[in-house]
Amino acid sequence: MFDDLRNDAASKSFGEEEAEYKPAAVRDYDYGRTTSSSGRFLGMTSMQRFVLAFMLLLTVCVLGSLVLFVMGKFVL
Repeated sequence: MFDDLRNDAASKSFGEEEAEYKPAAVRDYDYGRTTSSSGRFLGMTSMQRFVLAFMLLLTVCVLGSLVLFVMGKFVL
């Protein structure tokens, strides 16, 4: 694999290497396209976003209650 590395590096110019190793996302990106209207944000559907927001709400409520209980502002 690395037998003729020096000759390979000398035979290629910088522009050829750059074009050869560009990631597919950069090569195939459509700069004129607007945002898609598929209803996805961060790759999630609306139901997945709702579940995530609901879990965040529950976490904030539980942690808030725990802090109030530890500080003595809330008594069971």
